[in-house]
Amino acid sequence: MCGIVGAAAKRDIVPILIEGLRRLEYRGYDSAGVAVSDQGLKRVRSQGRVAALSEQIEKEHLSGRTGIAHTRWATHGAPSEANAHPHISGGLAVVHNGIIENYEAIRTRLKTAGYKFTSETDTEVIAHLIAHYRKESKDLLGAAVRAVSELEGAFGIAVVSGDAPDTVVLAKKGAPILLGLGEGENFAASDVSALLQVTRRVIYLDDGDCAEITPAGYRIVDADGHPVERKIHVSEQSAQAAELGLYQHFMQKEIFEQPVAIANTLETVLGASSLQAGLFGTEAGDLLKNATSVHIVACGTSYNAALIAGYWLEAIAGIPARAEIASEYRYRQSVPDPKGLFITLSQSGETADTLAALEHAKALGYQATLSICNVPESSLVRASKLRFLTRAGPEIGVASTKAFTTQLAALFLLALVTARARGRLDSATERAYLKALRHLPAAMQGILSVEEEVRVWAKRFSTKEHALFLGRGIHWPIAMEGALKLKEITYIHAEAYAAGELKHGPLALVDENMPVIVVAPSDTLIEKVKSNMQEVRARGGELFVFADVGSRIERSEGVHIIKLAEHAGPLSPILHVVPLQLLAYHTALARGTDVDKPRNLAKSVTVE
Repeated sequence: MCGIVGAAAKRDIVPILIEGLRRLEYRGYDSAGVAVSDQGLKRVRSQGRVAALSEQIEKEHLSGRTGIAHTRWATHGAPSEANAHPHISGGLAVVHNGIIENYEAIRTRLKTAGYKFTSETDTEVIAHLIAHYRKESKDLLGAAVRAVSELEGAFGIAVVSGDAPDTVVLAKKGAPILLGLGEGENFAASDVSALLQVTRRVIYLDDGDCAEITPAGYRIVDADGHPVERKIHVSEQSAQAAELGLYQHFMQKEIFEQPVAIANTLETVLGASSLQAGLFGTEAGDLLKNATSVHIVACGTSYNAALIAGYWLEAIAGIPARAEIASEYRYRQSVPDPKGLFITLSQSGETADTLAALEHAKALGYQATLSICNVPESSLVRASKLRFLTRAGPEIGVASTKAFTTQLAALFLLALVTARARGRLDSATERAYLKALRHLPAAMQGILSVEEEVRVWAKRFSTKEHALFLGRGIHWPIAMEGALKLKEITYIHAEAYAAGELKHGPLALVDENMPVIVVAPSDTLIEKVKSNMQEVRARGGELFVFADVGSRIERSEGVHIIKLAEHAGPLSPILHVVPLQLLAYHTALARGTDVDKPRNLAKSVTVE
């Protein structure tokens, strides 16, 4: 959530800060602000999008060579200029991602000490606390180290001060912060995409680190203030990958990027004659062979992927598997399996609930941990023993699409590798699965050809306020994902059920005003699905069915069908989700909602 950019240079960095915010706006877009410090501290804030902030900056002719900027997703305090970052105290300004859990106690203490608060945010306590310790030391970095040692929660912080005109100070715990290295100038951000305009050389801070950048260089200290070195990485991300190009929205672009994203994710196996456990890490062979169970935790769309993975792991690898919502896992009394494999799924690798779940699992005794993620140097990847990168490229649209399907591709690969390690995958079956994986990008490209048919359906959906999604077996989580996509970007209330559960309650909702979307592949459950469809028609419900060519479902009054390709066997969920993504996208267009930045939501949830 939220986005941070900072810079210390010998040129005007305000345009760099604003461009960085534009690239991070998908992470938060209810308010934004900039502070520069090289000619005395100056601040401009605005409620709303980065474009509104940019207009205000032009009016005020703001410029500077050292500064910080922030785009916000509200957690404490409603979206307003008063609650927008940066927050100021004692001649310094602070921006912050995350949540300070003990802010109320610190706020009370600081009020008693005479500090006045002008916002409802938890961030303002950081500004006052650093200003408080700054009275005892002219060293801005030293004051920040003392202040953040008192903070509980997750945070990425950037600080500038009018009396340290060439310095930006950073701090990290739980929320990402990285440094960007240039020639005679240095930068900082919460995501590398914000800095690709100026540098590809980056340093990822570890939890507990504080850092200082100036035009001349940088220094990093640990939580105790001792100097430390962190590795320099050269980002492989492309600046163009985060641009719209010829597409109307990022979501549309990312839906159509899925064949390439799948191919990139599977690149290491598409030309192979057999599968190697080393795809998941050097220790994967023994860990997968000896694992007694698999426990997968994730949030949102990634949780739906985890549910599907459970079907694959049990059916193909013969290993007990369960999926769980990360935000629930660590708040219940669970029975851990120390010999089991603990998997975390995340697009960003910075999802706070998933990171906390991983640490909780380790504390319970899990030794074998695997992260499946789209960001190589993310916190989740670095905290896991095994890892697999999905290589989807930047995903800017808040509603996840290509991150979901590449996660599924990786999870299917995991099921095969686990089956092979456990002696449950013979050579002929392995070759057949590899052939199916090689065909997957082309099959997905074919699925995209139904866009025009989906667009027609979307016009009818645009007037609805409720929808019901049905699926069975491994396609029930796909129905869940379809419902999630529709509600996220169209604001239509949508629910998903295992179709066999209709008569146990949801059937009461069905009438002529409740469209029912059915995922109907021609698998072993197709006749059951047809019976469930008849239950809907008998109550006057209107059916919209995504069916394989071989499903033998025909159009009739109240039954609309879009035919997809031949049934893809166990890979069918990866294909069947694509038209559901298109349905949500085109319905949102027809309703006039903000596709890439839906209300109340933001990308990369770094708070609980």
